[in-house]
Amino acid sequence: MKGNWAKYAVTGLVIAVLAGCSSKPTDRGQQYKDGKLEAPLGLVNQPNAKGRPVNGKDFVDQVMEVRYASSALYSRHTSTYNALQSWLMAGGDTRQLRQFGLNAYQMEGTDNYGNVQFTGYYTPVIQARYTRQGEFQYPLYRMPPRSRGGRLPSRAEIYSGALSERYVIGYSNSLMDNFIMDVQGSGYVDYGDGRPLMFFGYGGKNGHAYRSIGKVLIDRGEVKREDMSMQAIRKWGEEHSPAEVRELLEQNPSFVFFKPEDFAPVRGASAVPLIAKASVASDRALIPPGTALLAEVPLLDNNGKFTGKYEMRMMVSLDVGGAIKGQHFDIYQGIGDQAGHMAGWFNHYGRVWVLNAAPGAGTPLFSTAQNSSPFSQ
Repeated sequence: MKGNWAKYAVTGLVIAVLAGCSSKPTDRGQQYKDGKLEAPLGLVNQPNAKGRPVNGKDFVDQVMEVRYASSALYSRHTSTYNALQSWLMAGGDTRQLRQFGLNAYQMEGTDNYGNVQFTGYYTPVIQARYTRQGEFQYPLYRMPPRSRGGRLPSRAEIYSGALSERYVIGYSNSLMDNFIMDVQGSGYVDYGDGRPLMFFGYGGKNGHAYRSIGKVLIDRGEVKREDMSMQAIRKWGEEHSPAEVRELLEQNPSFVFFKPEDFAPVRGASAVPLIAKASVASDRALIPPGTALLAEVPLLDNNGKFTGKYEMRMMVSLDVGGAIKGQHFDIYQGIGDQAGHMAGWFNHYGRVWVLNAAPGAGTPLFSTAQNSSPFSQ
């Protein structure tokens, strides 16, 4: 009997272990190749990943944007950038990072198994007019002066007319479009007068806490958690009245103001122009501006479903976001509807390694007089 009990106990243990393994989710690209990680950033000899970055040229172009826009930021990372450019020119084999004097620090992920969260953001293009007319009824605002208390009116109060019209910089035809540009932090505006698009850069916030309307819809049972995306929010808005849309958006008291700029490129919080899929927003408490990242990013189909495949990408941390905390990156997807389509689906997981040059690494590849990327040929 004792022997049988031991056999059943062992069998039960095996079943429990297997059940534990099978309960780990994989539907959003989660992997468990590296076991449990013990530190937010752990030095590894080389990434446990095969393949080469697919965006070497874009990464080097992004580094050049850093160089032109912020000499101070570039100087802090010069040795790493130069070592990475040498590595990329030699083929970008992940097994050869150490040969180019580069250390790789694996991120532990949101679950301590290396699964770093990826979301996406983009630069929308919205229609607006200089004056209120026809369907163009929804104000866009520049930053007003703060009161002595430091906080400005909430979103609901602003929607109710708490701010003077002298702070209005345009009227759009969609409150939802305004909100999405608010969440993205910037956008381009077409005033419909034949002039080039006006860039609306981030101008400040009202000082109220951010609340996710996606979570509100989930909590209300309006959208299933597994179906939540920007597309789901848009679809909900199209199926409900303007009053219902306004009531939902007012659940997020945080509000973003904009600063119109002529002929301006899209810039992140580091004041560096952003290149699609070669820059990310990150938590600066963990990842300083200008940090170079090697990321294994899950590939999605056009409906936002994980395909079971990944690609290696090189990216630079150049932006921030109110919801971007800890082991989480927001990948910049680009400008316009197609970029927005993919950004709206992204809420998946991949692995990330922070790359940093060891002392003495990073011999310059080009002089300060040379303006082109080594990949431009």
